[in-house]
Amino acid sequence: MVGLYTDPPLDATVICADELGPVIPRAFPPAPGWSPDGHRIKNELDYSRGPEKTWVYGGLRVRDGIEVTTTAASRNSVNYQHFLLKIEDANPSGTIWIVTDNLSSHNSKSTREWLEDHPRIQHVFIPVGACWLNLQEGWWRLFRKAALADRSFCGPDDIAEVTTAATAQLNARAKPWIWGRPTPPTRILRRRFEYRL
Repeated sequence: MVGLYTDPPLDATVICADELGPVIPRAFPPAPGWSPDGHRIKNELDYSRGPEKTWVYGGLRVRDGIEVTTTAASRNSVNYQHFLLKIEDANPSGTIWIVTDNLSSHNSKSTREWLEDHPRIQHVFIPVGACWLNLQEGWWRLFRKAALADRSFCGPDDIAEVTTAATAQLNARAKPWIWGRPTPPTRILRRRFEYRL
C-alpha cells in the first residue's frame, strides 16, 4: 500500500479517503440580560448529541494535495457511494485507487455492487489499527484548525458551509503529499573563523 504513495501506477490517481465525525451542532448560550416582560432569559441544557449529527467525507489526491469533501447526515453505504461518485467526477481519466480503512460501509454488499458498475475505482484497505498509513488523517488535522476550531454551529447547513469554505482555502495552497520524513535542511555556517599561530 505504501508503494501507491511512493511509486503510483502510470495513468492512475491515488486518493486517500476517510470520514470525520460526527460534527455536532451546539446550542448557543442565551444572551445575558432580561426579557422585555422582565424575566431572566433561560436556556435548556442539552447534554445529548441530538439527531443532527453531520459526517464529513474527505478524499485527498496525493499527487497535488487537492481535497474533495462532502457532508452527510449519516455514515452509511449510500452516502459513501455518493462520495465516491464525487471523487470520480473530480478525476475524469485513468484508474482511481482509493486508500481507505476497513469500515463496513466501504466493504458492504451494496458498495461492492456499486463498484462493479464503476470499474475505474479500485479499493485498497489499510490494516486494522494502522490509521496513520492513511494520509487523509494528516489533512483532517489541517481541516480541524481551519474549519472547526473554537466554533459553534447552529445546524448541518452551517457545518456544510464551513466545510466548503475551508476546503477551498486549503486547496488554494495545496502541495503534493510525500510519504516519509523530509530530509533535514543542510546547516549553513554564518561565520568562519581562522586561527593563526
